[in-house]
Amino acid sequence: MDCVFCKIVSGEIPSKKVYEDDLCVAFCDLDPQAPVHILIIPKEHIESAAKINSENSKIVAHIFEVAAKLAAENHLDAGWRIVCNVGADGGQTVLHLHFHLLGGRSMKWPPG
Repeated sequence: MDCVFCKIVSGEIPSKKVYEDDLCVAFCDLDPQAPVHILIIPKEHIESAAKINSENSKIVAHIFEVAAKLAAENHLDAGWRIVCNVGADGGQTVLHLHFHLLGGRSMKWPPG
């Protein structure tokens, strides 16, 4: 499998990790869209949110717990956004489930 996020999980590709445990890894986005822009990914390869099921959904719940922890550690008390793109039309560019934690500035809607 030629998945850039799987290679980050394995350490084959370096990243600026800000969190890691048995289920997930979080690292700084290379093209930040906000002062705080962290990607949170499961270590298990799950292609997208469309592939979440009863066997792997506990990982997603855990990722949201990690997102709240990282938001607190980054002092995002005024608010933050978590985004998960699904499929080509949804803007997903890496076919490995991932969540963008964005904060540190006022977010607008729609995002554009």
